[in-house]
Amino acid sequence: MLRRGTLIVIVTVVCTVLLLLWSPSKWHSYAWPSALGHTNTETVGHGGINPKAWMEGREKGLFREPKVDAKSPYPAGRLKPAGSNYTRTLVVPKMKGEDTSWIQQELGDMLSSGVLDTAIYAMDDDTAPLHPIMNKGHEVMAYLSYIIDFYNSLPDVLVFMHAHRFARHNNLLLEKDSALMLRHLSPERVTREGYMNLRCHWDPGCPDWMRPNDADVKGDRKEQEVMAAAWTELFPGQALPDVLAQPCCAQFAVSRERVQVIPRDRFIALREWVVHTDLDDFLSGRVFEYTWQYIFTSSAFHCPSMSACYCDGYGICFGDAEKFDYYFELEHYRKLYQEELEALQSAAANETTAREHDGNDPGYGRQEMVEVPTVGREEWLTDEILRLKSEMDRSKADALERGRDPAQRARESGRHGREGEGF
Repeated sequence: MLRRGTLIVIVTVVCTVLLLLWSPSKWHSYAWPSALGHTNTETVGHGGINPKAWMEGREKGLFREPKVDAKSPYPAGRLKPAGSNYTRTLVVPKMKGEDTSWIQQELGDMLSSGVLDTAIYAMDDDTAPLHPIMNKGHEVMAYLSYIIDFYNSLPDVLVFMHAHRFARHNNLLLEKDSALMLRHLSPERVTREGYMNLRCHWDPGCPDWMRPNDADVKGDRKEQEVMAAAWTELFPGQALPDVLAQPCCAQFAVSRERVQVIPRDRFIALREWVVHTDLDDFLSGRVFEYTWQYIFTSSAFHCPSMSACYCDGYGICFGDAEKFDYYFELEHYRKLYQEELEALQSAAANETTAREHDGNDPGYGRQEMVEVPTVGREEWLTDEILRLKSEMDRSKADALERGRDPAQRARESGRHGREGEGF
């Protein structure tokens, strides 16, 4: 007869493995919006992923990159001649307890060469050279204050980011590292597009994060409850859109040309709204998180192709959207297998503890011990994780090399590149 501790361990292992293997939400929560469909588990056998089967599955609509793109009435920005430098200023709101030394440590060469400058706004220090008139709206007050303060002497490209170097909402292919994102960011794409959300992944935010006319509000979208009233104050006379969407999380780049299309007084009015609204710090900031795209593109919906964002925006070009999708399929299974391996190792440790405890019980015979049925599984998972990681590393290295070609960037972003044109 099984001892209770051993039985609980076995049941826990089985349930954990089944959950990991069959949960349909894992793929979506990793990098994709839930509207994109489920994974094709039939393409994965004990020997790993079958690329041919995966491609056949993709034709049925699986692992597809969305084709919906952002549309703005603004014309493409004017690029400098190929090889020219673009001046950039990194605008960062900072609280006293936050450390921004990573900017100098990681980007010192860009700072010393003059292609990058910083404007760090001390949100809670009125004695600092740069500080907002009020600490409200999270990053909004710093972003608007910089534009207002330097409207007539802006750099070619303005980059608005948070103070932390690493964040879960930063781009996965750039190690969620703000410094790498800044180093790889293409000022040409920002100039051409006018506005670029720095996050390539749609989730969260796209394709339909907020429906301000819908009374049914999800728990993590409290800003939807106040958006209708805020919209009439921020954009008087302009119809409330059915959908407001862009990738989270209020980090973006915008060209000087695009900023200066908008009168400085307009930015002052936006800042005054933040100061005087009854909404608190959190909600006033969240309202702007999903209206920045409207301010700078006149479009309520800004969900660019993820593969084009990575390729044209950061120089990571997999060749086409299908190969981009395939990389993230590999990452999905690597993560899935890693979670399963950790669950098995944890269960094995618990089984060892249970054995030691029961072995000290005089009334418990060793013949009653039951092995957790994982023979060979841990070794296979370990090997498969290493194989997937190796394939992903090679694929990413090739993508970075491919991204050095301006023509490839043009192709993957769906635009017509011209001879001699830069990135």
